[in-house]
Amino acid sequence: MKEDVVEISTKGLMPTANGCAVFLGNDEKTFVIYVDPGVGSAISMTLNGVKKERPLTHDLIGHLLLGFDIRLERVVINDVNEGTYFARVILHMQNELGRKILELDARPSDSIVLALQQKRPIYVTRRVLDAVEDMTEILDRVLKQQKEEPPAEEEQ
Repeated sequence: MKEDVVEISTKGLMPTANGCAVFLGNDEKTFVIYVDPGVGSAISMTLNGVKKERPLTHDLIGHLLLGFDIRLERVVINDVNEGTYFARVILHMQNELGRKILELDARPSDSIVLALQQKRPIYVTRRVLDAVEDMTEILDRVLKQQKEEPPAEEEQ
């Protein structure tokens, strides 16, 4: 049986002591996934359109998919267990031999980067969305604080 899924987007990023908080959600609810600093940086660079001198791991994976004519269809965050999230990456390949859909287990953090880089949708199962704490107010406060903070003066 296929679970109901809801499309979400990346609504914000916030550095933390051990990495980065990624705020995901929709108009209904926002939740947080904590990621390591490297993945947080990759998400930030992708969201901000930063060009990299050399490909990072997520760039390499994207190039491999392109080279093998494999399309990332979507990402589904399908489970959460004691604060640890799980995801599935859905890939599509079609060539002269036929069509193949492949579903792979993946870390949500890596999946988010790939989906953002390839402009593909991110979904969450209804069960997970119902289970997570709504962080909409916290995100609103963080975004408001960021707007109110004066920009850091450049060192001369």
